[in-house]
Amino acid sequence: MSKRVALVTGGGRGIGFGICEKLAAEGFDLVLSGRSDASKVFDAVSKLEGLGAEVLYCSGDVSSAEDRAAMLKEIDRRFGRLDVLVNNAGVAPKERADILEATEDSFEWIMKINLQGPYFLTQACANWMVEQKQANENFEGCIINIGSISATVVSPNRGDYCISKAGMGMMSSLFAARLGEFSIPVFEIRPGIIKTNMTSGVTEKYDNLINNTELLVEKRWGVPEDIGKLAAAMARGDMPYASGQVIYVDGGLTMNRL
Repeated sequence: MSKRVALVTGGGRGIGFGICEKLAAEGFDLVLSGRSDASKVFDAVSKLEGLGAEVLYCSGDVSSAEDRAAMLKEIDRRFGRLDVLVNNAGVAPKERADILEATEDSFEWIMKINLQGPYFLTQACANWMVEQKQANENFEGCIINIGSISATVVSPNRGDYCISKAGMGMMSSLFAARLGEFSIPVFEIRPGIIKTNMTSGVTEKYDNLINNTELLVEKRWGVPEDIGKLAAAMARGDMPYASGQVIYVDGGLTMNRL
């Protein structure tokens, strides 16, 4: 019986790569997708192969229906199965802008990549998983969405990003409800301040907040490994009877405190 296969969008770096490392260590074969040329993720792929995973890299844009279809066709050709989908790919605003001045172009760009693309990729993968479940009752599918604390924590200078992540929250609930009859769980992870390329431009700001304020209960940056460990537990099936749950990995940032 072949190994379980996980698709991680944006899996070549940052949180996505942290997830891939943990899944590879758990015995998954992996599909990474991203907009970069394959040469840009050569080192990441090599490291994952060193952990024992067979790795396929699909270059494409999650916001493109054609690219999504081509990716799933290639996964089917290479592996003949898909067990886990991790919707991780996402973008921050090209420029942080006050919501009184933000542009429609920025809004549409972020929505297509952060919400519309993942929504319809999940639709396609869910249908494939249902087919596999109907063909084999022992099939164990799982969908994991990487959201953000920005689904509930307000940032008026990047409203488009916040709205995209709030939308992903509802998307997670919708698919969890729809796929329950097939025993395919859907989970959402909401990271807080994680040290990645996306946050590199605000390092000084968050260093100050972490070290000199009571913003966090755990006074450190989060790292991709923190997200990867939780995603691996979800993919392994270590969270039975919990579909639809949202878990914050944010060092206590969103905890209500006096």
